[in-house]
Amino acid sequence: MAWLAIKLHAEADAVDAVADALIEAGALSVACDDAEAGTAAETAQFAEPGQAPPRPWRLNLLTALVPQEADPARIVAAAAAACGMEMPRFSVSPVDDDDWVRRTQRQFEPMRVANRLWIVPTWCVPPEPDATNISLDPGLAFGTGSHPTTRLMLRWLERNLKSGESVLDYGCGSGILAIVAARLGARNVVGVDIDPQAILTANGNAAQNGVAIRFLTPDEAPQQPADIVLANILANPLIVLAPLITANCAGRVALSGILEDQVGEIKDAYAPGFDVEVADREDGWVLVAGTRR
Repeated sequence: MAWLAIKLHAEADAVDAVADALIEAGALSVACDDAEAGTAAETAQFAEPGQAPPRPWRLNLLTALVPQEADPARIVAAAAAACGMEMPRFSVSPVDDDDWVRRTQRQFEPMRVANRLWIVPTWCVPPEPDATNISLDPGLAFGTGSHPTTRLMLRWLERNLKSGESVLDYGCGSGILAIVAARLGARNVVGVDIDPQAILTANGNAAQNGVAIRFLTPDEAPQQPADIVLANILANPLIVLAPLITANCAGRVALSGILEDQVGEIKDAYAPGFDVEVADREDGWVLVAGTRR
């Protein structure tokens, strides 16, 4: 079955009412995006901890999906009338039916993330069968190996992890770092995340790779310090979490999600407990590693 996409703009204070009215008028779904995305006026969607929440998008692009046989003008007019607005300008474009699962899967291919380490989607054949191949579905949680911050951590693990060391992955996302650590010989591997979806995804990925890992919320996390603590988050949360991460690390720490100009702040936050250094860089991102004093 084919569809039509109706696109129109709405101001911030009217976007919810217009979207609801489009649904009432016959739209099957309505997506909302920043109409100024990609320009100097683009508005961030999220803020880091300690920062003020971002302002709403000034101008919103609404995309309403309707059946091919629908009358777009009637739907838009009905929605405008329900909101007490004048008839807005809109555009209509066809949306062909497709195998969306296959289209999504084509975006992900096996990826070499370190010398002998591959991330392989579950529907793909490992290109190098005798390497360390991590079977992973993209899922909803962060961490597929495609981002430089994750690759920095994976390369560090391949170079530095010793068999038998215990590992704590703080902010585990998809569980990729914890899973790789377990596959490389770590023991007593624990992943921690505040997002229940991340815990669910990580447990599924661990089972897929045949490794035993405990994925927990911060309140459930054990108090026993680990030999290695991994944290691929962002600079501000890494700074806020420095006392907690330090208390939970008995040996070495690897920190990622850090931009070049944030290295100094990270070093200052972790210097009381660690000898810290820049261990790797990629595309403006930095990995900071430390050894417990």
